[in-house]
Amino acid sequence: MANHIGIGIGAGLVSALLFGVLLKATPLAIVLYLVAPLPILIVGLGWSHKAALAAVVAGSLALALAIAPFMGLAFAAYIAVPAWWLAYLTLLGRETPSGLEWYPTGRLLGWTAATAALAFIAIAIFSSPNHAAFDAQLRGLARTLVQVRDPAARATIESRHAETPQADTGDAGSDSAAGPDAAPKTNSDEAEVTRSEVADALARVVPAFAANGLALLLTFYLWASAKIVKISGRLPRPWPDLPSTAMPRATLVTLAAAVLMCFAPGFIGVFGVALVGAFSAAFALQGLAAFHDRSRGRPGRGLMLFGMYLILFVTQGVALVALTLFGLADTALNRRRPKDNPAP
Repeated sequence: MANHIGIGIGAGLVSALLFGVLLKATPLAIVLYLVAPLPILIVGLGWSHKAALAAVVAGSLALALAIAPFMGLAFAAYIAVPAWWLAYLTLLGRETPSGLEWYPTGRLLGWTAATAALAFIAIAIFSSPNHAAFDAQLRGLARTLVQVRDPAARATIESRHAETPQADTGDAGSDSAAGPDAAPKTNSDEAEVTRSEVADALARVVPAFAANGLALLLTFYLWASAKIVKISGRLPRPWPDLPSTAMPRATLVTLAAAVLMCFAPGFIGVFGVALVGAFSAAFALQGLAAFHDRSRGRPGRGLMLFGMYLILFVTQGVALVALTLFGLADTALNRRRPKDNPAP
């Protein structure tokens, strides 16, 4: 056991180092940051969840002492604790008359989505304990994104800054010359109001997009680390049948509660939006699994799967909306599970 704890401490320090290089803000640093959860997941799946917990503590303390306490908290909330928790759930099992039953992949997928939303809201609270300050940060980010996507907006802002000194030094005769420009300025003001409304709407859904991406990444991290540990021969549970993954109907209740939480004020509303985004990713992955499952044994299955993935690539993820609806229907109708073998 002491050897396992030592391995966990080493994995936590490696993960903390990968997380800390993000401060360099280089493309390589971003790539290294993206693989930061893998060491903790690998040690949790290959050795024990206690070793992964030691990795959480070691990595968090190292960052808190070497850089800043906030870095340690951010690492624990966004990277380390989610990785430990998913590794712990993956290796859960119970004895049944028919043998050892491992934690179902459908429930694990649901917990992955919930973990992503919890990680997002935790880092949001740590970074801005005051919701008003957090909301202002989101709005500022959204306005920046709108200006970057709309070159006309930047040109309008730059022209206004250039015209401001002239307006201050102009004489009375300039009023008549400014007359023909009144309409363009009015149109520009209306466009600015529209862009402001778009930015405000975007700020409301930023938590959903962030949690959606994090849920997809956590799912990939869990799959990749389990593959690595399986190749090494240390994975305790047998490899599951991933196409048969199906979340329980209770996740629909969770999603409905999340939608209602979106209308609540403060961080509760932010958490609801994040939950909706995270579970939309989970249902999209279930829709993908259902497509694989239902296409088994059908002629031309390889061509069907190739076409689906090609559509996902060409549409840059827009087709995930259709997969999300497919996953929702798959969970609600519950037709893939044999009636004599309900989901645990």
